[in-house]
Amino acid sequence: MRGPRSVGPAAEARFHKEMMGLYDRFAELGFRPVLLRRFVLLNGGVAAAKDLVFKPGTTGLERLLDADKAELSMEALMLRPEFQPLFTELELKEATQRLASATRSRSRGRLQAQPTERK
Repeated sequence: MRGPRSVGPAAEARFHKEMMGLYDRFAELGFRPVLLRRFVLLNGGVAAAKDLVFKPGTTGLERLLDADKAELSMEALMLRPEFQPLFTELELKEATQRLASATRSRSRGRLQAQPTERK
């Protein structure tokens, strides 16, 4: 398995700026992920994403799905072509799976009605 492809500090700086911008976009939706912002400030955007992508429930993805804004998620940011070289194949696969499984489970839950027993 390959590691992150070689990229310059400019890509890392752009990714960090985008990660910091997530807080503002979330705030517009009425959600203020203070811990996410702090984690990014302390660790840098790339390191934060590398760690958080493997910790379910830490990135605000569920809240974004509720608002129909999955495209604003950290996972979606990681998968943008210009940022993919910053991450390993495993990290990108996890981000892809989180987005896909969260979207599928939300859709299934909304579309499938459970029959009730009548007495």
